[in-house]
Amino acid sequence: MAFLLHQLLQESAKRYPDKEAVVCRDKHLTYSDLDKLSNQLAHALIVNGIRKGDRIGFCLNKSLESIVSIFAILKAGCVYVPIDPRSPAKRMGFILNNCGISALISSNEKLKTVEEVLGCTKTLEVTVAVDDKVDSGIAGLSQIKSIAWPEVTNSPFIFDVGSQGIDRDLAYILYTSGSTGDPKGVMISHQTSLTFVNWSYEEFGIESVDRVSSHAPLHFDLSIFDIFTSIKAGATVFLVPEEYSVFPKSLIKFIQEKKITVWYSVPSILVHLMVHGNLKSNTFPDLRLILFAGEVFPIKYLRNLMEIIPGAKYFNLYGPTETNVCTFYPVKPIDADQTKPIPIGKACRNTEVFILNEDKRLITKPGELGELCARGSCVAQGYWGDIKKAHSNFVENSLQADFDDTMYRTGDLVFMDEEGNYHLVGRKDHMIKSRGYRIELGEIESALYSHPDVKEAAVVAVPDDLITNKIKAFVVPVCTNSLTKVEIDKYLSERIPQYMIPELVEFRDSLPKTSTGKIDRTNLANR
Repeated sequence: MAFLLHQLLQESAKRYPDKEAVVCRDKHLTYSDLDKLSNQLAHALIVNGIRKGDRIGFCLNKSLESIVSIFAILKAGCVYVPIDPRSPAKRMGFILNNCGISALISSNEKLKTVEEVLGCTKTLEVTVAVDDKVDSGIAGLSQIKSIAWPEVTNSPFIFDVGSQGIDRDLAYILYTSGSTGDPKGVMISHQTSLTFVNWSYEEFGIESVDRVSSHAPLHFDLSIFDIFTSIKAGATVFLVPEEYSVFPKSLIKFIQEKKITVWYSVPSILVHLMVHGNLKSNTFPDLRLILFAGEVFPIKYLRNLMEIIPGAKYFNLYGPTETNVCTFYPVKPIDADQTKPIPIGKACRNTEVFILNEDKRLITKPGELGELCARGSCVAQGYWGDIKKAHSNFVENSLQADFDDTMYRTGDLVFMDEEGNYHLVGRKDHMIKSRGYRIELGEIESALYSHPDVKEAAVVAVPDDLITNKIKAFVVPVCTNSLTKVEIDKYLSERIPQYMIPELVEFRDSLPKTSTGKIDRTNLANR
């Protein structure tokens, strides 16, 4: 049984050598191709001085080369660090220096846009350009070994490079936004990732006949299921072109033509398909499983989606990057009058979650609010280069006095229902004070989403000297000019307390999104 992530590919390549492993547009790699090509790249990295445990970055749009890079880095005994190709140069430079990137796999075009960053990196030794040749005119590369892609693909070293490792070794570092303004690198071991991969493979019955979409960017933790769970099963991964998210009809056509059987994304993407893609006029006979995570799914859209695609099973997956997925909920039929979000469910296998109050005491009574904590091999190893920050989130389990045991404080406020399902109320840091009242902004958003003429909504706090915070709502109406603040106020007054009704309402044609498809609340808060 695999105890390292790249062994999943090696095992499936033996079982399904000629089967398509990854498809991107009109190109594909068989399992044998992916295994051999990743061996070639791993060897190229090693012979050029890359050592076990080195952090290797790749900054690529979703492509066959990006998947090859992931497995090659792991086979070389290294840690892969995906960098959003749309990142500003400053952020890319921070990541390169923060975790001491030794090699960077990218394209000449992207390297040109970050020339000034490359010249300032302290540890970069090797670059790999996924182009026919290395652009010798790129500043900052003169002192760095550079490899062109043909040097990889023409290499005779197609067999396993033989790098050894153990399951506690780091597999990848995912950079997420940090409260200080700088990204924080979440360190994930092979063991931690395989805890999720093995669970999701069995829980969802992923098989070699499945055709799995890969919509999430590779620097987002949803991609772990797309890539590794699919490869473990011998399934085929279909990389969704980035531009399809902008053109929902193209994305719908992609799902139909590729006969996707398993879909996994943030809810915003599915809402986008319903609102802008005329989803209800299409049929999806092949879709058997729809998974979503990363944000609350507005209940009216989830109900609508289940009506449009009744043949699929739906699961709400929950977990911060620091745990990947730690709870899940099989979605049941939704009543027509339900307005509250569905639960985040119960703990995944080999994972324990529990609620602690402000005194760090265990909450077992249904309905009582507290912070959700997680323990087990699902928990990450901390934040790269930031022990202080890690110690505030990865803490000693206060419920275990007999031996050292680390738990992760999610920062999410939850309560448990009578059936043992957890319900997400919101972030501790999404809880604000206004006029002396404690207010959860997510509750206001849920009320707004229940309005039939609201397409999208987000709520932020605006600092105010008199009342601590004013509440501002950003609303995208279904139809232009179909709503007014007076109507919003009246509607909300029937659903939430008066002190929670936003003082400010701004109507927009759309809301800004992050690179992972979520609503960009930081952007809105700074407006």
